[in-house]
Amino acid sequence: MLGFLAVGAVAYAVDLGVFLWLRAALGQDPIAAKVCSFVAGCTVAYLGNALGTYRRRATPALREYAAFFAVNLAGAAVQLLCLAVSHHGLGLTSARADTVSGLGVGMFLATCLRFWGTRTLVFRKNPAA
Repeated sequence: MLGFLAVGAVAYAVDLGVFLWLRAALGQDPIAAKVCSFVAGCTVAYLGNALGTYRRRATPALREYAAFFAVNLAGAAVQLLCLAVSHHGLGLTSARADTVSGLGVGMFLATCLRFWGTRTLVFRKNPAA
């Protein structure tokens, strides 16, 4: 689990760095910048997990990358759902509430989902033939 969290921290830093670079330095649209940074972060996380955390379970392949990307999209959806429920459903609209719901509660739940999904759906011990 520590390896998974360490890889996640590096991937998060890449995601944030790419987003800030595209948004601030290059003046990209925020949605386009986030899509690009998400793909960059996912790629770093996949490679870190495939070559590090789960290196004994599988060799890097396109199928595993696609499954990993899908698991990460599901995690992103969980974060957005937490933010939407808090902001729009409960009416908690302050910046602090958005941070707690999206980056606190949402990130925790998304990380749990990503850990489970990565371990059981992407890097299975005995993948089906």
